[in-house]
Amino acid sequence: MIWPGQRWWESRSHRHGPYAACFQPYRGPEWVAFDLETTGLDPGRDHILSMAMVPGAGALLRLRERLTLTVQSDSKHIGAAIEHHGIRPADLAQGLPIRQALDEMLRFVGNRPLVGYCPGFDRAMLDRPLRACFGFGLPNRLIDVRHAYQRWRTQHAPGQPAVANLDAIATALGIPLFERHDALGDAVTAGLIHIRLRR
Repeated sequence: MIWPGQRWWESRSHRHGPYAACFQPYRGPEWVAFDLETTGLDPGRDHILSMAMVPGAGALLRLRERLTLTVQSDSKHIGAAIEHHGIRPADLAQGLPIRQALDEMLRFVGNRPLVGYCPGFDRAMLDRPLRACFGFGLPNRLIDVRHAYQRWRTQHAPGQPAVANLDAIATALGIPLFERHDALGDAVTAGLIHIRLRR
């Protein structure tokens, strides 16, 4: 559980540490679309299996610069995730230790805003291992394409039915669907929705 002011305190405590750049205010044009695949939906119990990040700026999603990471995990944490996400036990066995994966993620993202579908869940999933490994939670500003779509719909297409899931939002905006329940596919879809809503 996060207590009031915790992220502010963490930013003050780590502003001169090895990840100080992550806590600086960001004023540039870039953002990073991201998504996680996890063993379940309980941030207090479940584990991260993979993550994907794709940088973007303006109307461009820079797929060639993407970062995808598979996190090392043993069979007791996998459960039904194999069928749901298509991640094999061999992939997880050869994945990165969580500390190394988080380090690569932080250095890749820096202090840029993170774009995602319901990114509050992803942040909750990241906060626990981040605090265990480095002493702070995810510091980046989040942009939720679900909320952005609802605002856009109210202003530009009030007759359009309200939708909640990622597939329905993409379809409503004429965005092609990529592989679902895949971190990279969902990150790309969220990034394209973000671009479309900013036109």
